[in-house]
Amino acid sequence: MKWLYLTLKYTTIALFTFLLILLAAIPIKLAIASHQAPKPQAILILGGGEAREKFTAQFAQNYPTLDIWVSSGVSCEKANQIFAAAGIAPERIHLDYRAVDTVTNFTSLVEDFGKLNLKHLYIITSDFHLPRAIAIATIVLGSRGITFTPISVTSHLPKESFLHVSRDVFRSVLWMITGRTGASLNPRLPFPDDRKCN
Repeated sequence: MKWLYLTLKYTTIALFTFLLILLAAIPIKLAIASHQAPKPQAILILGGGEAREKFTAQFAQNYPTLDIWVSSGVSCEKANQIFAAAGIAPERIHLDYRAVDTVTNFTSLVEDFGKLNLKHLYIITSDFHLPRAIAIATIVLGSRGITFTPISVTSHLPKESFLHVSRDVFRSVLWMITGRTGASLNPRLPFPDDRKCN
């Protein structure tokens, strides 16, 4: 019995130590990424309403060299109309519909950003959603050495609850350790196939 107690005790200590080391490395990786790329190299918009795409289309006019990644936003047709109306070249736009929630907005694209050697992103989302997006981005993008500059879209909605933010922070840490977000456990969310459209 004592052997079992000691095994559990030291296993728990080892797991917490491992987790602390992983989390402690994130600020270092963010600092290195900021040094490597002081200015954003692309724009990531988190889908959640047409207002975000419209804001991004206007915002992107000021950064004509930056590609735009839209994660599970409005339909392909609507998004293309919005960006075309703002004079954004279609080759700059990457529409991705793999994400089913905010955590997967980041986890579904972080590997793509890594392959493109992107180290700094603008992240655009609604103001009420920004604290949760920042918390998730810090863990998901930060763990892969990608920093970000958040930009908010005015919505006049109340900020999300601490519980909502905490839940997704936990899911982000779970992803960092296991590669899974738990999104498939939510029966209300359709799990789309791995598709991109342009």
